[in-house]
Amino acid sequence: MPHHYFLAETDPVYRDNRRIIEATTRTARLATRTSVIRIPVVVHVLFHTDEENIEMSQIESQIAALNRDFRMQNLDRDQIPVPFRVFATDTLIEFGLAVRDPEGNATTGVTRTRTSKAVFPYDPSDLLATKKLDDMIKFGGFGKAAWPRDSYLNLWTCSLGAGLLGYAQFPGGAFATDGVVILNKAFGSSGTAAPPYNLGRTAVHEVGHWLNLLHIWGDDEDRCSTSDNVDDTPNQAGSNGSDVRISSFPHVTCNNGPNGDMFMNYMDYVDDDTMFMFTAGQLKRMNATLAGPRASLSQSMGLTPVDTPALAAIALAAPFARSILGDERGEHPIREFDGIGWV
Repeated sequence: MPHHYFLAETDPVYRDNRRIIEATTRTARLATRTSVIRIPVVVHVLFHTDEENIEMSQIESQIAALNRDFRMQNLDRDQIPVPFRVFATDTLIEFGLAVRDPEGNATTGVTRTRTSKAVFPYDPSDLLATKKLDDMIKFGGFGKAAWPRDSYLNLWTCSLGAGLLGYAQFPGGAFATDGVVILNKAFGSSGTAAPPYNLGRTAVHEVGHWLNLLHIWGDDEDRCSTSDNVDDTPNQAGSNGSDVRISSFPHVTCNNGPNGDMFMNYMDYVDDDTMFMFTAGQLKRMNATLAGPRASLSQSMGLTPVDTPALAAIALAAPFARSILGDERGEHPIREFDGIGWV
């Protein structure tokens, strides 16, 4: 949210866009979406040491975590308290590493950039902190420029200072900085990922913001006065952290008994092993975003494989061709390899 507050304070276009998006999100009356939408992802790995140049398996584990949690296929969903299970939902949103880049070429969906920054510094007391991070991470020099946001979800992963796990840009911001930044020690579930943030759920949380979800407590710092604009998430006083476990249920604040906070929601701040669900109300906000400011993603070619180009026929004189085929000692072969198999 500091990133949002900074942009809202300094960028009048972002401020206007956010008001328009929120107004249309509240009034959207969309038919229930029954088909899966797949979002192309590009992961920009920024590394100073070889260890930070994370392996493909770690990147794939993060994509798998996004798909698992957004599709409610996480096995730990059985830990959702019974009163809240009725609200948990499959969002029908999936993610895949891009196979086609913005120029139409085949890609792994991963870029790798060596940076001179051992750590991208972050000072939470600095009002310009997230802008400074954007300037370093999302542009050439120290970082990597974003791919077009109308066709890709940009994920950057790198070393961040001051304990920052990640941050996201809400819909409505600048094209050049759109996307999500994740600490490399909180990215995926293998390699450099370290407990208690080693289930890929920092990215699940931040991609929730990228799809226009607010923090479940409404960011009012224990005052019980603001909302996340979702009807099926109880009002709660503030964020819940590592000290709140599933055994803490019910954790009552803001007179929200008997069931208390829905702290196991992905949009709270509990550890990875304590968050399990999105709600149907949160899905309505995400659907409004996917039908509104991020609608172009459904038309992206990022997940469409690039056809292998056909070679022009190569004409060889018959005597030359036969002279090099079957010229080995022994019986002449009667089947030849045509590029796919033997015929």
